[in-house]
Amino acid sequence: MDMENSKVIETFSPKETFELGKRIGMEAKAGSVYTLIGDLGVGKTVFTQGVAEGLGISEPVNSPTFTILQVYDEGRLPFYHFDVYRIGDSSEMDEIGFEDYIYGDGVSFIEWANLIEDIIPKHHTEIKIEKNPEKGFDYRKITITEL
Repeated sequence: MDMENSKVIETFSPKETFELGKRIGMEAKAGSVYTLIGDLGVGKTVFTQGVAEGLGISEPVNSPTFTILQVYDEGRLPFYHFDVYRIGDSSEMDEIGFEDYIYGDGVSFIEWANLIEDIIPKHHTEIKIEKNPEKGFDYRKITITEL
């Protein structure tokens, strides 16, 4: 991985994590694909809610754990929120028309993208969220890498 295209942002509260997501949502362009990597409970949903707000989406955004995909159409761009945690094999993504979404005009956010690495577009933005209990309960290290 080319670290030159990475930036690290530290947040110290869920609100700061949300605000960073919001900034990304405000800057996102049509056709953008973001992968979101991080353990359970690290703040992926809070971050994603921020992105949705940045896109102008006011309806509640929750992790789509049981549906794989949630589509939000009311913002300035369509927002496709994938959670592939329960996917056994990336071929299952064909059933929901994965490529139509990620190569479409919206903004795609893919949680647990490491499980379907083989079908993620080469050019995407990886967002990795990590905890460090030594730096505080709400501390997050967020690494954003343009690939």
